[in-house]
Order: sequence, then C-alpha cells, then structure tokens
Amino acid sequence: MRLGVLDVGSNTVHLLVVDAHRGGHPTPMSSTKATLRLAEATDSAGKITKRGAEKLISTIDEFAKIADSSGCAELMAFATSAVRDAGNSEDVLSRVRKETGVELRVLTGVDESRLTFLAVRRWYGWSAGRIINLDIGGGSLEMSSGVDEEPEVALSLPLGAGRLTREWLPDDPPGRRRVAMLRDWLDAELSEASVNILEAGNPDLTVATSKTFRSLARLTGAAPSGAGPRVKRTLTANGLRQLISFISRMTTADRAELEGVSAERAPQIVAGALVAEASMRALSIESVDICPWALREGLILRKLDSEADGSALMEPSVRNAGGQVVDRNQNRSRGDKP
Repeated sequence: MRLGVLDVGSNTVHLLVVDAHRGGHPTPMSSTKATLRLAEATDSAGKITKRGAEKLISTIDEFAKIADSSGCAELMAFATSAVRDAGNSEDVLSRVRKETGVELRVLTGVDESRLTFLAVRRWYGWSAGRIINLDIGGGSLEMSSGVDEEPEVALSLPLGAGRLTREWLPDDPPGRRRVAMLRDWLDAELSEASVNILEAGNPDLTVATSKTFRSLARLTGAAPSGAGPRVKRTLTANGLRQLISFISRMTTADRAELEGVSAERAPQIVAGALVAEASMRALSIESVDICPWALREGLILRKLDSEADGSALMEPSVRNAGGQVVDRNQNRSRGDKP
C-alpha cells in the first residue's frame, strides 16, 4: 500500500510518501518539505494570521497533488502544537477542508507521545525491555515510558524548542544570563514529569527521536544521515553540556553553517539543546540512542494495524472535568501522582 503522510508542524510542513505493509518496514519513496514557521504566524490573540493560514492552505493543496500524482492510496494529514494551540484552529481546519479537500487532523500531545513510542518500540523490538523515549518538537516535549507497544506513561509538555526560543532567548546570540535562567526554569518544570516517568520503572534503554535530537547528536560527533538509518547514533550528557557552551555563544547565522543544522533549525537549536539537557538531567540519563523512526512512522504503523484488525486509528485521549489530558491506562492526571 502506498501512503502519504502530511505533517503540519511548528516550523515545517512535510510530506512523506511510503510503500508499507503490515509486518514490514515502511519504505520511503519521496520526501517533500516546506518551511512555513506556522508557530510564528500568530497574532497577539494567539490566532493564526490570515497570511499564515493562506500559506498553509496553498502548501497543503500543493502537497496533496504531489501525493495524488505519486499514487498514494490514502493521504493521512495531521497537525501538532502550532495548530493545536491556535485560538482559531477550528476555522483554519474548516478552510483547509473546504479549499483543499484534505481532512487535517489535530493530534493531542499525548497522542503524539503514544504514536512516537509505538514507532520506537517497533524499531528496537521487544528485547529492548523498558524504554524511555524523549521527543522535542517546535512547540512541545513528549516523554513516554513502557514495556509494551502502548506506553504506560505518555506526557506532553509545552517545552518545544521554538516556543522557548521565542519566550526565553530573543537575543542573538542569547547571552549567558538568559541561558542560565532558562536552564534553571527547565529544571523546575521537569521535576514532576520526571517523577511520573521514573515511577513506571527504571529503563533498560533510553531513546530520543526528532530532528532536534538528530542534529544535536550530529553536532557531538554522531554519523551523518548519509551513513544510513541503521548506524548507531548516541547523544551523551557530557557532550551536550560542552555543545551548549559552544553554540550558545554563536549567532544564528553562524550556527546555520554547522554540519547537521538546517537554516530553519538554527534559531532554536540552543533552546532545543537546553531542553534535551534538562530532560536527561531530570531522568538521570547519561546517554540516549537516536531512533530514526518517530511520529510519522508511528502513524503509518498504527494505520496498518487498524486496517488489519478493524480498530480505530487512534483512541481519543481521555480528558477529566478540568480539561486535563489523562493517561487512559492509569486514569489519572498527567500531573498527579498515582
């Protein structure tokens, strides 16, 4: 089956076309990206601007045509925090549907965490034991832990690299004082989440996904993407600390010249590195393995599973009366202890 996966993120819109069947590895056929910086295309009320919405609609329309011409049997389109957090998300989704014919689905942060964990589990297999996974996006940080394909704990926190760059590191370069302030703030923000993750059990394997982690690993000496997905790549806490000291003194233009850092990631790589460092410190992790599969692959795998057993593509996240997302397995607030 040829599938198209359209991912509307905080920075980019990405179309991945794959040939996939249940029980096998999805084979990438093509990849198309456009940098929109949708998270920055918001007004003072937190709504996506008219210009931002129009750019999004035209990009989705273009990518849908690419998917169609590529022979995709289905296009799965989803959006994450940039659309999820927008004050006019329903209006934007309605326009996308009417003007492009594409049903753009907004994933909850917990669903992002669960789907990414599924991809990681399938990549490493059952023998990996308990896995803790970290994923840094533009708008949020996802953390998960489990021994099965469904994590026992799945968290999503508003600690994305782009979000924190805008809120904490407006200067270029950011300056030692602001870096120190953000570092201290992250330690406080992650204290409760790390307890929730570790209470599920000590990990046999710690993993990280996302472009941010791949870039950080490359900057600390991991193999380039051209070496292939099966080359082992790791990121160490010590290497990360040294890297932060180096890149936090550089301008965005200088960081964009570093191997492994794209122009669209350069402005937020310092904040991303600080989130990675704080997450690893909170969980007492000295190193993480970099997994080449993440959210998009998780969605593909879930789709193939649902086709085979007739289940829903993704069960809705449970919300309590206060509107907080809760883990459907443990039936408790993400911030509450068992």
